[in-house]
Amino acid sequence: MSKSLEEVNQSVATEGKKAGFRKILAFLGPAYMISVGYMDPGNWATDLSGGSQFGYALIWVLLMSNIMALLLQSLSARLGIVTQRDLAQASRETYSPFINYILYFLAEIAIAACDLAEVLGMAIGINLLTGMPLMYAVLITVFDTFLLLFLINKGIRKMEAFIIVLVAIIGFSFIFEMIFAEPEMGKVLTGLIPTLPNEAALYIAIGIIGATVMPHNLYLHSSLVQTRKFDRSKEGIKQALKYNFIDSAIALNLAFFVNAAILILAAATFYKNGLFEVAEIQDAHQLLAPLLGTKWAPVLFAVALIAAGQSSTITGTLAGQIIMEGYLNLRIQPWVRRIVTRLIAIVPAVLAILIFGDKVTGKLLILSQVILSLQLGFAIIPLIHFVSDKTKMKGFHISRTTQIASWIIALIIVSLNAKLVYDEITGWLQTSNHPIILWLTVVPIALGSLVLIIYIILKPFIVRAKNEIQTHLPHNFELKFSETETYKKKKIAISVDFSNADQVALNSAFELGGKEADYTLIHVVETVGAMMYGGSVDDHETTVDEKLLLEYQEMLVQKGFKINIELGFGKPHKAIPKIVNEGHFDILVMGTHGHTGLKDILFGTTVDQLRHKIKIPLFIVRN
Repeated sequence: MSKSLEEVNQSVATEGKKAGFRKILAFLGPAYMISVGYMDPGNWATDLSGGSQFGYALIWVLLMSNIMALLLQSLSARLGIVTQRDLAQASRETYSPFINYILYFLAEIAIAACDLAEVLGMAIGINLLTGMPLMYAVLITVFDTFLLLFLINKGIRKMEAFIIVLVAIIGFSFIFEMIFAEPEMGKVLTGLIPTLPNEAALYIAIGIIGATVMPHNLYLHSSLVQTRKFDRSKEGIKQALKYNFIDSAIALNLAFFVNAAILILAAATFYKNGLFEVAEIQDAHQLLAPLLGTKWAPVLFAVALIAAGQSSTITGTLAGQIIMEGYLNLRIQPWVRRIVTRLIAIVPAVLAILIFGDKVTGKLLILSQVILSLQLGFAIIPLIHFVSDKTKMKGFHISRTTQIASWIIALIIVSLNAKLVYDEITGWLQTSNHPIILWLTVVPIALGSLVLIIYIILKPFIVRAKNEIQTHLPHNFELKFSETETYKKKKIAISVDFSNADQVALNSAFELGGKEADYTLIHVVETVGAMMYGGSVDDHETTVDEKLLLEYQEMLVQKGFKINIELGFGKPHKAIPKIVNEGHFDILVMGTHGHTGLKDILFGTTVDQLRHKIKIPLFIVRN
């Protein structure tokens, strides 16, 4: 299995830093990218609703949610640091292909729902700040597609810095909002005492908890912590766990401040003035100026909303990449992945606005949170199982006390989210003009999800855990040779892309040339920088690919083969022929996933274009 977020994996060195502030600083970053998921536009509606209806009474719910989130994110970070697997990869190694396909499908739905909230949040922010029609603002959000590609090619530290700037914009905006609103600090402190004024408050509390812990953040955090390169000794891992916990504590407390600030703002303005039904973001924005007496209050509100939407859309896309690569061991070109994810979110938003008008955005935001709630258990429960497993965690499994606390949190979150989903489905059935459609679609999906979550909970207790983790590494070659065979090919080129196709291609090449031939492994770096600057590029993906190519060489030399390596840059169908034609090879061997037509556009190299440009035979091996 390839490394999680391979282009930035272990790209930030920490070994050379002395203990203390510099050492901590080297580890800080991943949790800030996680924190934006806890202050995305999907949280704003529940915070506004809670503050306007019940004043300061539900601040304790936000605090409790934050404590839950801190524990779960620390478990996610632990999994990534110790096992060097993200949550999706760990699931793929544990469950059957059938179960993994279902989990992958549910995770993709959650990513699409999350992206829907981010699209709407950014669009609403642009609409409020500039007056641009909401429909146009939604369409503009397509153009942030390429921002992620630009940032990730600059390195993970640059991306983290960009996210931290956006988080700072959100934080400073709400500091000024608090100054304008002048909340009653005594009542704020009283709000930290657990109370529920009525049943409606319970529903809002469930919504707040459901909107706080995001399933995609658990996948994302387990991957981002692997961007740090540190000493893999027992002491080194302990230190990495400690510093990442500090990172999580700081970042998630900032997210708590933002969520609490939104709720306090609603309490100090709307609840105080008897406006108990303010749940729509647009309504809140319009009321801030007259209630607070300053034109800057709504401006800062809109700016913070845009920053929240932009930052969370970046992390949501990364989570989508991690989920696809982890569950399916499949990589598609980043720009395709980004556009597909964004279109899945934009199409329902555009259709809903066209049919029902701008006022439907609040309902769409709530719908996105319900979908996320339905997915949450499928991320939390496997995570707890994995970090409790002594074999997987190599002695760094969580203690019995932490296990009990984790299961209590999982029970609370899953139960409350199940109630939220049940209430929403019941409401739809009562108000729908065609309930039979819901009975045939939504209800069976919900029941199927219930069966699946029971299976995931019980499986490790019923089936004895395997002593050895299943391997999906392309490096797991099984090479068989006939010493008496006469090999005719003496100089063989092999195209590799660090996927499962490599295993078949290499074995096929070795059958052609045996241990007497000279082999050259060719890999092409396809980043934007590689296309523009060729061999002069110096980005993280190039560094990682070169390192992997050297690992291939070292491994195969140890097996007795004569191996050279060549790194190309740009489009494979251009770079490979150039290397092959200049190298005077006898044959080119290339593994393939069997892609043609549209699939070939999605997944990379076009064999049909390449074969017409080389002067030697091309041996295509289907995986």
